[in-house]
Amino acid sequence: MGMRCLAEGRGAYCQEAQRPIIEPGLSRAFRSAVWRRGSSALPSPAGKAGRACLQAQAAMNCRSEVLEVSVEGRQIEEAMLAVLHTILLHRSTGKFHYKKEGTYSIGTVGTQDVDCDFIDFTYARVSSEELDRALRKAVGEFKDALRNSGSEGVGQICLEFYQKKKSRWPFSDECIPWEVWTIKVNVVNLANEQERQICREKVGEKLCEKLINIVEVMNRHEYLPKMPTQSEVDNVFDTGLKDVQPYLYKVSYQITDSLGSSVTTTMRRLIKDTLAL
Repeated sequence: MGMRCLAEGRGAYCQEAQRPIIEPGLSRAFRSAVWRRGSSALPSPAGKAGRACLQAQAAMNCRSEVLEVSVEGRQIEEAMLAVLHTILLHRSTGKFHYKKEGTYSIGTVGTQDVDCDFIDFTYARVSSEELDRALRKAVGEFKDALRNSGSEGVGQICLEFYQKKKSRWPFSDECIPWEVWTIKVNVVNLANEQERQICREKVGEKLCEKLINIVEVMNRHEYLPKMPTQSEVDNVFDTGLKDVQPYLYKVSYQITDSLGSSVTTTMRRLIKDTLAL
């Protein structure tokens, strides 16, 4: 079995107190009222311009993390699944079971180990076939787009967590992001099987470093949406899965035209140095 790097130390689901953000230039009396009453004291801008302003403010407050990996073509799927599953392992809970409004219990979250075929690496994921199928579908689309783009093998896949804010008719609900993970991918072309074997080991080492970094970020005491009431649980969690309840999320990807030389050059240098030994 290859390198083992388990995402351990899942932090407790804590809620940090959040102060409302106040734009500069407001009167002292208004600022004091906001601090006393919270963000509800802020007027809600009307119309499309107001909604766009609120969405822009939400995007500015969104926590963002960027990872960068360099892989061989056949390693794309396994590397992306390892990263995305590790993040969602820490951003999922068991199913909520409500007894009455304000009182609930949380089910357990099972985990299982996954051994990669093309990388010397083993990671842990939530034991949910539905969640795994959803991620495999998104990663498969990204992999196909990357291969068919005609570019030099560069792209990025994003995992965004958000919460819904109910809007009055005729507007649709707002999706307010609170955390975004961006994984930049550089695909390297290798000359022979010896280089592929070295790449298999080196990518495993790099993935272990990335997953340790993810765990460190998750263990920080930073903002998480507060635990919702039964009537609001669909605004915070994806309740459509039968065996697990992740925070609301969406996966998107982008294919770029320019080669990210830094990580790709580093990977090629590692392979070259290993061959020279």
